[in-house]
Amino acid sequence: MAKQSRAWQRMLSGRRLDLLDPTPVDIEIEDIAHGLAFVARWNGQTRGDHAYSVAEHSLLVETLFSRMWPDAPAKWQLAALLHDAPEYVIGDMISPVKAAVGPEYGVLDDRLAAAIHIRFGLPAEIPVQIKKRIKKADKVSAWMEATQIAGFSAAEADRFFGHPDPALIRGLDIQLRPAPEVRHDFTRRHAALMDGL
Repeated sequence: MAKQSRAWQRMLSGRRLDLLDPTPVDIEIEDIAHGLAFVARWNGQTRGDHAYSVAEHSLLVETLFSRMWPDAPAKWQLAALLHDAPEYVIGDMISPVKAAVGPEYGVLDDRLAAAIHIRFGLPAEIPVQIKKRIKKADKVSAWMEATQIAGFSAAEADRFFGHPDPALIRGLDIQLRPAPEVRHDFTRRHAALMDGL
């Protein structure tokens, strides 16, 4: 049997994260927040002077999840905030590209997600019902992003993501902000949710 190769990345915290065999002890929220704040959603094809980052998207998904399920415990709100956390090291790909890459991307994503979840006191695998709820919030976020900053018409976004309840998104306007500001807000929200566990 051939020995599996290693794919290490040195993080700004000084940790060395093995992307093929990640361990929870090598994961720091500051690294996640920093990485996600500098990863652009929509391959950077959004209007504005700043990229719309995965960190900003994650904050929106957690807000939507909490509006949709206001009685959800802090641990599932945290799961919503961290739903795209592996992208801090593997980047964000639009769904059609993920499908074209094949199942290997999903395996890598799942390994990283499990290590991240364990690091922050969540089960390695989030229960299916909670994952489905997070996915619903994620689709609402995608609709908002598509129509507000990615150039989609409402009708086109409806076809891809479904039309959200207007009451759910009332008062939530996407603002493109500098990465350091988003990084700070992501880290602060993570801390607040950790305090609630």
